[in-house]
Amino acid sequence: MKVYISKILGFLLSLFSYHCQACPHYKFVVKEVPYTRLCSTKNILTVNGQYPGPTLYVHKGDTIVVDVYNRGKYNITIHWHGVKQPRNPWTDGPAYITQCPIAPGAKFRQKIILTTEEGTLWWHAHSEWLRATVYGAMIIYPKLGTSYPFAKPDAEIPILLGDWWIQDIVEVVDELLLSGGEGNYSNAFTINGQPGDLYPCSKQDTFKLKVERDLTYLLRIINSAVQDMLFFSIAGHNVTLVGSDASYLKPLERSFFVISPGQTFDVLLKASQSPNHYYMAAKAYTVAAKGVFDNTTTTAIVEYSGNYTPSSPPLFPYLPEYNDTHAAVNFTGSLRSLADKEHPIDVPMEINTYLFYTLSMNTVLCPNNSCSGPNGTRILASVNNISFVDPEIDILEAYYYCIPGVFGTWFPDFPPLFYNFTADDLPMNLEIPTLATEVKILEYNSTVELVFQGTNLLLGSDHPMHLHGFSFYVVGVGLGDFDNEIDPLKYNLVDPPLSNTIIVPVNGWLAIRFKADNPGVWYMHCHFDRHMIWGMDAVFIVKNGKSPDAKMSLPPSDMPSCYKPVPITSKVANSLGPDICPIHVEKK
Repeated sequence: MKVYISKILGFLLSLFSYHCQACPHYKFVVKEVPYTRLCSTKNILTVNGQYPGPTLYVHKGDTIVVDVYNRGKYNITIHWHGVKQPRNPWTDGPAYITQCPIAPGAKFRQKIILTTEEGTLWWHAHSEWLRATVYGAMIIYPKLGTSYPFAKPDAEIPILLGDWWIQDIVEVVDELLLSGGEGNYSNAFTINGQPGDLYPCSKQDTFKLKVERDLTYLLRIINSAVQDMLFFSIAGHNVTLVGSDASYLKPLERSFFVISPGQTFDVLLKASQSPNHYYMAAKAYTVAAKGVFDNTTTTAIVEYSGNYTPSSPPLFPYLPEYNDTHAAVNFTGSLRSLADKEHPIDVPMEINTYLFYTLSMNTVLCPNNSCSGPNGTRILASVNNISFVDPEIDILEAYYYCIPGVFGTWFPDFPPLFYNFTADDLPMNLEIPTLATEVKILEYNSTVELVFQGTNLLLGSDHPMHLHGFSFYVVGVGLGDFDNEIDPLKYNLVDPPLSNTIIVPVNGWLAIRFKADNPGVWYMHCHFDRHMIWGMDAVFIVKNGKSPDAKMSLPPSDMPSCYKPVPITSKVANSLGPDICPIHVEKK
């Protein structure tokens, strides 16, 4: 009995057409274009020459097709952040997890399958840090014939928060990896691609939101920054949060809020103040030691219509201190799902898979203490003390085609050692991680509770954790070490928020629950790209179920590949085992 991948590919692709004739089609051309910010011009990678990139407008339950043409000089992938992609990990996008990158000059057709998502999501590059300029909004309207669970706003405006480096972003990453240190921080934050009034050579292009008194505006706010959580506020106005990560919330009125990279919020702004100019502003929330971070503030202007003499400068909003952890944690803990009859929730109540994942900053020795990390070490990061190493062949291909030696399956359910994770002084030997490419296998339809525990190794930090392929319920959050006997008694199992990205607080914990009902390979990582590239990543493989609609779909015909087809014998397939070898082996 022998299986040849090339024969299997031909057979599968003869049965499978990735074209979707009835689906809306979009064309993304990735190319370099010169842009000027902060008094200097540089070439940046864009989609269709736009920065930020084009907004996709869809309805709940739609399927769309995006043809991605790479006309740039770097390998690239595109990820549809927050889209669950049922049974279709093939076009999820993370490089070397579910695909190899799209090479310069190549094209890849990506099918995006929407199901329950409704609200605001986004798309971005998912290779190195190219998402610094390659990103855009995805607006998901209710199904035709249905409406919002709130009064229809008078207008809707995407607000994309980002960051800008004067230096080429690829050089930033290369220097970080070469030095082993923290690398350079951004030079500015942006709102819809513009830094705003407080930066040099920027005032004339500041984004302006023109409003009319007594009208209501739906702001679809996305934090696309590469490294920073942001406090956001509008002078003189409270906003009402009504959605997060394409799921509705109980209305929550706030004068400011915190948003992490990867998160989205839908907020209602009532133009109820005296006609004037009001700053919309965002600045970093961070616990960085010694204040080493981008300590600047981006602004846009809310301009009321009418005849009046505006304040000069515009009125400025209150924003918390950059390190106000309690403000951030209290906000995260205040989010609640709408959970009404039209928008029910389904929190797993009977858990059969318990996971406890520590999130840590780490160091490893460098020859002659030659790196730029503490005491000449190299900085890494880890989940359960495993610092993830990207493979040379993407994990999805290796899984689907039973390619041995690409990944292991012993990713631990618990850390190797339990200690006081948030103590002020921890032994340096705890900082040394294991470098490995390991995955966690989940049974189809298993119910998972995952507790993230931040540690104070090297330097305690918040971690915005993002899970591909799923939304999850955030059932608990707190500071300090998680108490397995006390903290679960305080879980919110009635109306927890449904998220795909959430902030695990510095030296604190956060608990999520989800049902593993989406077969495939799914990435989980910190959405600080610095932490992700250092190894704060994990991969779940959800096994196929028994019915046809519980199995992964077949791969697209133009799937970027990392390897040349080679024969696989049944002996090799059997050595990998049925848990990690889903392909059917021909009998002869």
